[in-house]
Amino acid sequence: MTPRSFVLLTVFAAVTLTLMPLQQLFVWFWPGMARRFPMHYHRMICGLLGIRLRVIGQPPRQGPVLIASNHVSWIDILVLSAIAPLSFIAKREVGRWPFFGSLARLQRTVFIDRDRRHATGNARDEMRDRFRAGDILVLFAEGTTGDGRCILPFKSAFFGAAEYPGVLVQPVTLAYTGHHGLPMDRRTRPSYAWYGDMDLAPHLIEAIATGPIEVTVIFHEALSLSGERTRKHLAAHAEAEVRAGLVSALHHPAKMG
Repeated sequence: MTPRSFVLLTVFAAVTLTLMPLQQLFVWFWPGMARRFPMHYHRMICGLLGIRLRVIGQPPRQGPVLIASNHVSWIDILVLSAIAPLSFIAKREVGRWPFFGSLARLQRTVFIDRDRRHATGNARDEMRDRFRAGDILVLFAEGTTGDGRCILPFKSAFFGAAEYPGVLVQPVTLAYTGHHGLPMDRRTRPSYAWYGDMDLAPHLIEAIATGPIEVTVIFHEALSLSGERTRKHLAAHAEAEVRAGLVSALHHPAKMG
C-alpha cells in the first residue's frame, strides 16, 4: 500500500464511520434527509479520492424514476450518488458484505434474490412502494460489471417495476474517460473497472493508489411504459442509448455538449 492510499483510506474510514450513525438516524426519523444526505457524503468522497465528474444531460431531482445504467465498478456507486439523491437495486449478497453491506443498507438499497422467483416478486413490490414514495432507484441493467469499453445486454426483468403509473425510466451512461488529465487507456482501465473475479479490497487499494480519474456521466432522455411499449422494448431502447453514449464519450468526447 502506498502512502497516498494509506492516508486516503484512513480519512475515508474516519469520515464514513463518523457519519454512519447520523445517516441511520435520518433513516429512522427523517426520510427526506435520508434520501439527500448520501448525495452530499458521496460528493465529499469523490473529491477526497480525486474522482472528477463531467455530467451531460439533466439528472433527476425527484422520483419516481428508474435509472437504467451500465455497470463498470464499485466507483459507480460514488459517482451516481454524488449527482442525485438516489438508492440502488443490488443482489442480496451485497447486503451481507462486511462494512459495504452496512453502507448499502444505510442508502436504503433494494436487495433482490435472482435465484428465487417469490423473492424477486417481493423485491418488485418493494420497488413499486419506493416509487410510490417518490424515490429514484438505480438499476444496473446488465446484471453484472463490464470492462468499461462495451455494453453488455440489458436484462428486461426488473424494467417491470416501471409499470407503476408515473414512473420514468432514464438511461444513463457511465464512461471512465480520463486518468491524470489524459485519456484512459487499456493498461490503466483495469485499475478502475471491477469485473470478472477481481477481489474488492485489493482493487479498491489499487484504484486509490493509481490516482485521479475523470468519469463522464450522460443522462439521456427519460421514457415511460406507454402505448405499445413493453418492458423488453424499453430495455432494448435504454441499452441502445447507453451504448451510443459510451461510444461518444470514449471516442468523440470533443463533440459532446
